[in-house]
Order: sequence, then structure tokens, then C-alpha cells
Amino acid sequence: MSYLTVEKKANIFKEFGGSEKNTGSVEAQIALLTERINSISGHLKQNKKDFSTHRGLMKMVGQRKRLLTYLTKTNLTGYRALIEKLGIRK
Repeated sequence: MSYLTVEKKANIFKEFGGSEKNTGSVEAQIALLTERINSISGHLKQNKKDFSTHRGLMKMVGQRKRLLTYLTKTNLTGYRALIEKLGIRK
């Protein structure tokens, strides 16, 4: 399973957080979780009985949902731009 490299994480934080050092911004955290969720979903398509990874995936989806809810309450235009850019909530 190919996972996130340091360079890939830095690019995500740079694109969504404004800079590579801004790892705490809500947008950057949501983008990172989305990348991890997409990666793990591909793994689970091949390994259907990997239940521990499935549990981790469900925890990540819940965390992303909580962060998205927070973002809607604080910055609705930023939320709409982010879901459009990431391609979630079709």
C-alpha cells in the first residue's frame, strides 16, 4: 500500500493550508484525511476481510465529518470551495 510521503504531505499543506508549516489549518487537515481515506479505500477494495483497517477508515471518515461540520459553522464559503476542490459530497 503506497502511503503518503513527506513531500506529498508538504504539497497538501502548501496547497490547502497556505504554507508547509501550517499543518493545523482545518482545510489542510481535511485534505490530508481525504488523501488517506482514498488510499485506504483502494486497499480495502483488494482486501475485503481487513477489518482492522476498515475500523481505522471509519474513524478517519468520522473525524473528517466533524472537521467539515466545524468548517461549515465558521467559514461557509471556504467549506464550499474546499469540497469543490477535493471532489467530495457529490
